[in-house]
Amino acid sequence: MTTEERRALLLSRSTHAKQNERGWRDQLRGENLVWNILRAGVLALVLIVVAGVWTVSSAHLGEQFLASPQKTAGLINPNANQFSLSPDSIEQQVLALNLKLQEPELYVPAGTDPRQRPFRIEPGEPARFIAARLAEEGFITDPDLFNLYLRVTGLERNIEAGNFMLAQNMTMPQVAESLQNALFEEAVVTIPEGMRSEEIAERLSAANVIEEDVFLAAVRNPQSLSLFDDFDFLQSIPPNGSLEGFLFPDTYRFPVLAATPEQVLRPFLANFEDRVGNKGLVGGSSGLSGRDLVSLAGIVEREAVQSDERPLIASVYLNRLNNKCPEVGGNYLQADPTVQYARGTVGNWWWKPQSIQEYAAVQSPFNTYLYPGLPPAPISNPGLSAIDATRNPAQTGYCFFVATGEDGRHIFAQTYGEQQQNLQIYGYNP
Repeated sequence: MTTEERRALLLSRSTHAKQNERGWRDQLRGENLVWNILRAGVLALVLIVVAGVWTVSSAHLGEQFLASPQKTAGLINPNANQFSLSPDSIEQQVLALNLKLQEPELYVPAGTDPRQRPFRIEPGEPARFIAARLAEEGFITDPDLFNLYLRVTGLERNIEAGNFMLAQNMTMPQVAESLQNALFEEAVVTIPEGMRSEEIAERLSAANVIEEDVFLAAVRNPQSLSLFDDFDFLQSIPPNGSLEGFLFPDTYRFPVLAATPEQVLRPFLANFEDRVGNKGLVGGSSGLSGRDLVSLAGIVEREAVQSDERPLIASVYLNRLNNKCPEVGGNYLQADPTVQYARGTVGNWWWKPQSIQEYAAVQSPFNTYLYPGLPPAPISNPGLSAIDATRNPAQTGYCFFVATGEDGRHIFAQTYGEQQQNLQIYGYNP
């Protein structure tokens, strides 16, 4: 082959290669165009499907919300932002649907105990930490569901730091609602004369000052308290005695939930010291002193409605104690309040019998119909008037009295015969 022929052949091959390269490029451009068209079509189809699913699910969720009773107040309306496809709205829609599916569980309380207990939220504490602690303390069953409820309803934004009172028998929505308003930092509590310590505990608990059992544990074991030695008048209390009788009735201001038992008890005892003190428990004409004086004063407080009758009622009981009433058959007080105290129960702390004969069935050392002398401990917390009347009673020969039914007043008698007549006059069966 000549040189010219070789050149012609090489030129021909080069030209053919270039033509092939242009063809491949054209082919690739065509394939890329087709692929881009297909990708655009698929993306459009996906968007159409997503929009369709969104619309259908929103409509379906909306029908569910409208068709079912709306127990869960504040749930996000699924029809709101129906056509918004922002990440936030999608997340809220999913959360609302998830909560709706679990809605029945929101109304299952963690327990059946209706007694309220304190719960404190610290400033800046995250909602998820709060939910975890609520579960740990037995107020809710599912911290994740509770946290979901807070997010969907928006209540997590309004949870306040502070003190709260919660109970096991509350539902999750009730707990969440309670956490929206912290309790006041101070409570004003009025304790009337003649209350027993259990009634005082209930009143303090209702004011969110202290739990009943915590308060009563301190009252019943005062010698374990550091304040016991601070008050001389408490030294007459025996080793197994309580503070019953020394919780001076008055109006007090207490911190809410932050108070310790000693912080609650100290104002009662300090008030007793100021108003009565150790000097007020000795030296009277009754012959009683210390805890014995308080014990009888508590009975007088429960019996007397009118203040002017307290010295007279005190005289009757002192005459019996001092064996000046032979018709009684001994130094039996036969005081109704002591038996009512002995039979008292939660919700009925001062038991009332249908007839006096029922007293004989109450087997208790507090039953002064069965046991002579003073009861083993005070039965109530008397006020200053009852204490003064017991310390310096009227000087009478009365051994009996009976209520007349007129403004809580009583009529008094020296002999059992006079008492029988009074019972007949005022409609009692002798």
